[in-house]
Amino acid sequence: MKRQLTALLLSLGLFSAATAQATTAKDIQSFTLANGMKIMVLEDSSIPNANMYLFWKVGSRNERPGITGISHFFEHMMFNGSKHYGPKMFDRTMEAAGGANNAYTTENVTVYTDWFPANALETIFKLEADRIANLDIDPKMVASERGVVASERTTGLENSNWQALQGPVKGVAFLAHPYSWPVIGHESDIAAWTQQDLVDYHKTYYAPNNAVVVIAGDVTLAEVQRLANEYFAPIPAQQPPAPIKTVEPKQLGERRIFVKKASVSTPNIMLAYHVPASSDNDYYALDLLTSILSDGNSSRLYRGLVDQQLALEAETYMPMAFDPNLLYVLAVAAPGVTESKLEQALLAQIHHVASQGVTQQELDKAKNLKLMDFYRTMETINGKANTIGTYELFFGSYQKLFDAPTAYNKVTLADIQRVAQVYLNKANRTVGVLAAEEEADK
Repeated sequence: MKRQLTALLLSLGLFSAATAQATTAKDIQSFTLANGMKIMVLEDSSIPNANMYLFWKVGSRNERPGITGISHFFEHMMFNGSKHYGPKMFDRTMEAAGGANNAYTTENVTVYTDWFPANALETIFKLEADRIANLDIDPKMVASERGVVASERTTGLENSNWQALQGPVKGVAFLAHPYSWPVIGHESDIAAWTQQDLVDYHKTYYAPNNAVVVIAGDVTLAEVQRLANEYFAPIPAQQPPAPIKTVEPKQLGERRIFVKKASVSTPNIMLAYHVPASSDNDYYALDLLTSILSDGNSSRLYRGLVDQQLALEAETYMPMAFDPNLLYVLAVAAPGVTESKLEQALLAQIHHVASQGVTQQELDKAKNLKLMDFYRTMETINGKANTIGTYELFFGSYQKLFDAPTAYNKVTLADIQRVAQVYLNKANRTVGVLAAEEEADK
């Protein structure tokens, strides 16, 4: 496999000394504790550091009306005290050991990231095990963090036109699936979570059998196994979370929404198209299509909109997803350009790809960009850990990451045109407009 990847890089002009030492599937070792927690280990002694990524299979898709935003809330609460480490002591203890951390919540997962000197590995195990098994869901701390999250939601909507538009667009594009609400949740739900809601949610979704842990760096498998058996193995498994059974009905016609925001200086247009889950065979063609549309000054949207002074910026976004989700296209109008003119220009670019296809040069450029990003990420222990966990969850196995370069390279011009025709069509899209006032009202 390594020789195949090297040959592919050589053919694309991407080979370097760093990628010559690329990680292979056999370098990743894994084991599963009796309580169901899966742990993957990548030994890499290139620097005396290590990291631990804890992927919890819980995000806004696991919520229901009445408790939306609760997954993101736990991203805050997990740092606010446990049995042996009081409020704020998680960060302080880690920093005293030379480490740092972060966390993020998406529609699908909540991920906690720890970076530290390799000699602090046991400290990290102690910290993580304590907040998994013994999180202190103190009502006073809950009230405080509830206010923080509510403020974060309000500030985000005020400061980010993307957030202000994406939430309503999702709410219209999805009629049934829980992807319909924003990750941060609805305002009324943030105010309404009960103490029991919180206790039940943590018990269900922060159970060891609902996690994938990746540890990469200057560690050994034997050392990780010893510490995992000491600190993680005693944490009891729980009943598996209820599966998400809802399947979004096929969209049969264009949907539209207007969002009024007085502070918007020029209209924003967002197009959202239903696309398959990340595990689908069309993922790589769709990912390359987003690059062709918006990556760099030679992209379709830049040349067709920004260079023509129709838009100040244009971008695409397709999140990783367990279930069929949305591919977003956003454009911000240049001064003096109306929302209707911008929308028609945006749709014209997409229609041209669907009807005429793209050039070999455009496809080669997109492949080069994706492969360069992929291998740049895989040059660091941080990038390796994140990528290993991402492929394990979203593609069904971490081993799929070693097939990714070949999967990108197999995409043809016909594949790009086909996915544009199948997914980026009128019946499958939701159009969102963000502006100070609707054109019809002027």
